[in-house]
Amino acid sequence: MRLRELEMRDAPRILEWMHDKSVTEDLKTNFSVFTLEDAQRFILQSRDTHINMHKAIVSDTDEYMGTVSLKEIDYDKGNAEFAIVVHKDAMTRGYSWYGMTEILDIAFSKLKLTSVYWCVSRKNKRAVHFYDKHHFHESLDIPKDILRRYKSVDNLKWYSVLAGDDYHNEIYRRKKIAGCKIISIKTIPTVGAGELSFFEVGDEINFDIKRIYYISKVPEGVRRGFHAHKELKQILFCPYGKIHLILDEGNGREEITLSDPSIGVVIEHPVWREMLWMEKDSVLCVAASEHYRAEDYIRNRAEFDRYIKEAQNDRGA
Repeated sequence: MRLRELEMRDAPRILEWMHDKSVTEDLKTNFSVFTLEDAQRFILQSRDTHINMHKAIVSDTDEYMGTVSLKEIDYDKGNAEFAIVVHKDAMTRGYSWYGMTEILDIAFSKLKLTSVYWCVSRKNKRAVHFYDKHHFHESLDIPKDILRRYKSVDNLKWYSVLAGDDYHNEIYRRKKIAGCKIISIKTIPTVGAGELSFFEVGDEINFDIKRIYYISKVPEGVRRGFHAHKELKQILFCPYGKIHLILDEGNGREEITLSDPSIGVVIEHPVWREMLWMEKDSVLCVAASEHYRAEDYIRNRAEFDRYIKEAQNDRGA
């Protein structure tokens, strides 16, 4: 599958989804009244990409499977509205996810936008499930100039994604690193005004937090860490910048890059850790289960290896 420009030969397939109630029933526009000429007119208009950009999602055999768009592109404010619709033939086959990530790549890498937003009807269970499943965050406090375009539509759920967010879900696919959970930190974005992220003790963080500290003003390329803890439990996250985290629970090194403030790593057992600052002035935050105790640290790698081996022998006894 790939993206390409819309072509006139796509018009019949576009008209098919326009007249398919299972595709359009929860969309704002009444597509059932559209004709083949309307579809052709839309294709012609798609060639003007300054304010709106429309791309065809096509199969390996170049068959049209859907349209993905950036609308109301505002280069001054650095944002645009995302939209996607796929033919019934493309549903559950990965075309929606492919088209979405490709157009977001264009928005952030090529157009240099800072945020992309969109909305769906809360009654559209299929769409809501799709976006929630892929960890997109519900957005609040939508700017009035955007809301005015939807003043006649009720019960909408808004989403947004910012430049630098892990919208490809590369980290979520891993779920764990060196036996440590990778978690989604609850995040509430506001279009044009950033995001608020927070975490609470609960299912994913099952320890009380007694200490919070952060490491900042570290030059690019500097490594820190080089220790493990015997009993301390922690959650590590990077609210600003990019930090490469290297973890080893005694079975070999595993690595992950933290650059999305809504992603954290929970360490609940002895793990050797190193942190490499990939960007100057990145910030690493840590929430810990206990107050500082020097005797809980293991600062020598050979000592850590012995500690792990002894613990394994004790469990096997």
